This record gives sequence, structure tokens and C-alpha cells, in this order.
Amino acid sequence: MITVILFMILAIYSILIGLLIYGFTKVNTINFTGLKPKTKFSIVVPFRNEAENLPILLNSISQLDYPTELFKVILVDDESEESFKIPSLKFKVSVINNIRVTNSPKKAAIVTAMQIVNTDWIITTDADCVVDKHWLLTLDNHIQLHDVAMIAGAVTYDCGNSFLHHFQQLDLASLQGATIGSFGIKKGFMCNGANFAYTKSFFQKLNGFQGNDSIASGDDVFLLQKAIAQFPEKVHYLKSENTIVHTKPLDNWNSLFQQRVRWASKTSSYQSSFGKALGLIVFAGNLSWLLVLVSWSLGLNTFQNFFLVCVLKFSVDTILIYKTNYFLNNSKMRYLILSSLFYPFFSTSVALYSLFGKYEWKGRRF
Repeated sequence: MITVILFMILAIYSILIGLLIYGFTKVNTINFTGLKPKTKFSIVVPFRNEAENLPILLNSISQLDYPTELFKVILVDDESEESFKIPSLKFKVSVINNIRVTNSPKKAAIVTAMQIVNTDWIITTDADCVVDKHWLLTLDNHIQLHDVAMIAGAVTYDCGNSFLHHFQQLDLASLQGATIGSFGIKKGFMCNGANFAYTKSFFQKLNGFQGNDSIASGDDVFLLQKAIAQFPEKVHYLKSENTIVHTKPLDNWNSLFQQRVRWASKTSSYQSSFGKALGLIVFAGNLSWLLVLVSWSLGLNTFQNFFLVCVLKFSVDTILIYKTNYFLNNSKMRYLILSSLFYPFFSTSVALYSLFGKYEWKGRRF
């Protein structure tokens, strides 16, 4: 009886991932169309102790093929313990101090930046990122051609050769695949604040982060879900190789675990019922695979059943990850089998810990 229930859970899991694969293919890949740039952007970068990474980000911004008079950068310093000196640049850069009024430093940083934003559009990214030279141009062209007020974009890792780095890339590919796929089936619920754009007026119409400002993270997801609940036609996903933002993977397992716990801890507060259901089914699918593995190890299940479960789960996972990884990096996946075997242990541990435990973020405990 238990085996039947586990198979049913994994069947539901596979159908849902299959639906996301279908949604991924429904979102068209877009490039800039040659329109003359006219949108003005404020690039908002909350940061804390990022003196090593900020020059790299600013250097990539300096290489944008976009008129410097049409964008500016606002760096919001959240009590950094190290000083940062702005290099000489051709575009305008402002550094302001974060005004903390809630438990969420990143949301507070964006609200603080809003006080000096005088452009129509705001883009948030992170200090440890690198942007493509066509980033703003492609966003601008999409804005000119569509009646849109919020745009989500893709994020990927620049990986080294280690299993840790490639495990993170495959994990992120699955998350990005779920993000794009959910937009493809009109159920968008997730985005990444390292590549997230919206108008100032739309932010104000949504009352900003009101309602979730007590939650430490989620400056991206909660705002997106609020927007889709009220104005779904105004929210787009821009699937373009020109707008993919690159960031760094973490260099130790503890930091990765803490980061994923932070991400997972937001799920229970989702406004999106689809997002909550997907999170629950993904957790149940990974847990079910582990239970089938344990039952087979103890002689309570057959190898045929365990093999069928592996084929069922890993097939749909691999298709989604492959499609997304090809879009993000156009490169060969590494450590796929090892990552697929390890992921259910990692994911289930993260999900369970996020229900009860605290996490560290930028030297603080939440």
C-alpha cells in the first residue's frame, strides 16, 4: 500500500515537471530588434562587504552598448565593514547608506534607493554579478514593443571544475527551468532579484513590499507574486541570451546549505497557490524517492520498483535541466548522475531544516 502511494506521488511529480517542460518550450527566445534606445533605467545594487566584487560588476556595466545618459547605478551600502571606492566611470554612480526599518535588509535597501530614483524603470541586481553588454538594450526593446510594467530575467553561474560548483549550476538550472516553465503555462510565481526590472509607478501601485517586509529575503518573489495576482498581463518573462546575468557559485557546502534554506523558508509565505503546491510536490517527490531507496535497501521493496522510480524521476528532471542549462550556458552538463543521486538527500534536508532552523546571510543570523 505504501509503495503504491509513493508511486502515485512520483507520478504526480513527473506530470508536474512535464508540464513545466512544456511551459519552458512555450516561452519564446527573444533578442533585441534594433529599436533606438529610449528607456531610462536606475540599476539598484544592495550590497554588504562586496569591495572585491563591485568593481567587476561596474566594469561589466561600463561595457553596455547603451547610452550612458539613459542609465545610472545606485549602490546601497548595508552596513559594510569594509570600505569601497568608486572607480572613475563614464556613467553616474551613487552610493547611499541603507535605512533599515524592517527585518529585511535587501527590501529596505530597495525602498531606500526608491527615494532618489527619478527614472521610469528600476532594475535590481547583485554585487557579485556580471551583466551582458546587450542587457539594457534588449530590455529597452522589449519595453518599447510591449505594454509591460515588470520583467523577470535569467541568472546563471560561472562555474569552476568542482562537483560543488556544477551541483549548484544544475540545481539553479532546475529552478530557472521551473521559473520559465511556470510563465509558459501562465502560472508564474518565481524570479531572481539579480535580474529583475519594474517601473517605479508599478512598485508604488503594488505598495512595494507591504505585507511581507518582516521576512528577511524575498524582495523578488513576493513582489512578483503580488504583481501577478493583481496585474498578470503587466508581468513578462524575458527569455533572452542577451539578458542572462552571471553570478558566482558558493565555495563551500555550508554556505550553499544556508542559502538554500533561506530560499526554501519563503515557500510557506507564498501568495501563489501554484508555487506552494509545486514546492510541496517537489519535496514529496524527493522524499518518496528516498523512501523507496530505503525500503529497497532493507529488502522491503524490489529492485525493479526502485529502478522504475529512478527512471521516472530522473528522466523528467534531466529533460528540464538539459533544456534550461542549454539556454543558460550552451554547455555540456557535468556530474549529472552524481548530482541527481545526491540532490534528493540535499533537497529534503534543506526543506526540513527550513521549517524549524535559522540561517545565516551576509554575516547575520535570521
